[in-house]
Amino acid sequence: MSVVAEIDVVAALRRLAPELERGEQQATTDRMLTSDTWKLMQDLGILRGLQPARWGGGEISLRNQLTHVYELARHAPSAGWVAGVVGSHPWQIALFPEETQQELWGDNPAHTNSSSYAPTGKVEKAPGGYRVNGRWSFSSGGDHCQAVILGGNAGMFDIGGFEIPNYGSILLLGDQYKLEDTWHTAGLKGTGSKDVVVDDQFVPEHRFLSHPKYEYNPACPPPGFETNESTLYRLPWAVMFNLVLVAPVLGLTRRFLDQWAAETTERRSNWGGSLSDDPLMQMHLANAEWVHDAAVKKMFEAVDTITQAAEEDVYLERPERARIRWNITKSCQEVGQQVNHLVRVSSGRTAFIDHPLHKLFQDVTTALGHAFLSSDAVGQYYGASLLNTKAPEVML
Repeated sequence: MSVVAEIDVVAALRRLAPELERGEQQATTDRMLTSDTWKLMQDLGILRGLQPARWGGGEISLRNQLTHVYELARHAPSAGWVAGVVGSHPWQIALFPEETQQELWGDNPAHTNSSSYAPTGKVEKAPGGYRVNGRWSFSSGGDHCQAVILGGNAGMFDIGGFEIPNYGSILLLGDQYKLEDTWHTAGLKGTGSKDVVVDDQFVPEHRFLSHPKYEYNPACPPPGFETNESTLYRLPWAVMFNLVLVAPVLGLTRRFLDQWAAETTERRSNWGGSLSDDPLMQMHLANAEWVHDAAVKKMFEAVDTITQAAEEDVYLERPERARIRWNITKSCQEVGQQVNHLVRVSSGRTAFIDHPLHKLFQDVTTALGHAFLSSDAVGQYYGASLLNTKAPEVML
């Protein structure tokens, strides 16, 4: 039975908003999500919405999953971020060979994994698999997970006569790594995005998934396609992973805009009257609302584009993937600029850490520091493709 059967997740999240907000406060103090919040996310199916139904997952549409993540981030930004990231991993595990899926989910399909995709550690080919060693950072939600996906370059890969790094995702089980508590930050404190440390571990071949081999070669589908036939698992990984980060950022900024409006309504001008009557303040908010709404629209347009392509068995070339990622990452950065602007025109008291806007501002700033939310590289690739000139190498 699906873990999200007949549950109106959005309505449940709104009903549970006070509990989620209390959990966020505690998570900020603990620098990791509370067990109660984690259980709530499990009970609502948010962490397993993209898991294949044959493993007890929801196998819901990406549009519905992102709607749930967006709503969760409105009430609990750290939980929303973790749900976006960790909730995407069952989708990726479904691309691995059946042996890998059995290894992770066979005894307990509710097992979850965190991740750290930047190839900062070493993944080296070895007989029958790979040797993994080093440190990876920003593994959100790792305290509650039983495995981790790490990014690494395992030698080189030939694609169209060009040699590029064989960048891939490699799955390590819980006894093959440790978490180091490095997560002392100004924003998104509750995500517990700690370092993953690996000391010379062997990982078998079936737990490595090459991205250039499968992402850029439509004639070579990932091995998981053999058992997970839904078009949900035909979505391009880099675009999909981008979207699961965009959704919590936009949900978080929705919360910021609501809070800013509430604070401004209560603020009195130094010269008398309410600041809500100030035409400039009204225009500041109107501009921010426009940018936020446009960003949400761009997000769902991207979801619909890649979903339709998967359903029609259309392979999206790299320039089109760059265009999609440019649209959604640029939208997030523009929303972030609006948040910065609204803080600038707010009371100087927002500098105090107990001000309602302070934490939200720090959360937005921290989230937008994620490498996959930087619009520069994909924008340059997209622009280069429009001009028919050499584009930089970038994961698309």
